[in-house]
Amino acid sequence: MTVYVDGLFTATPQGDTPLAQQARRNGNRWCHMTADTLDELHAMADKIGLRRAWFQSSHLLHHCHYDLVPSKRTAAVRAGAVEVNSREHARQLHADGRAVLEAQP
Repeated sequence: MTVYVDGLFTATPQGDTPLAQQARRNGNRWCHMTADTLDELHAMADKIGLRRAWFQSSHLLHHCHYDLVPSKRTAAVRAGAVEVNSREHARQLHADGRAVLEAQP
């Protein structure tokens, strides 16, 4: 099982959209950290010092993620996260039948 980080991207804050609000709050460069399982995702988040409150949930596994600023992305890669192209990774999850989370207890 694996934890993944996609490439850093730059957001240009315009208006009062959620993306603009996030860019003003956290800086305008970040990426996403995902994993094969939620347990692995949260374990890596703990390891690199992320708060659980920053977790962004979804019924799609590849949409469950943490946003990482450049320094946290570097920490995740040093801790073993694999660098991926997010679109290719999502396609692979769908192809493998692992895109949708099973019901959580």
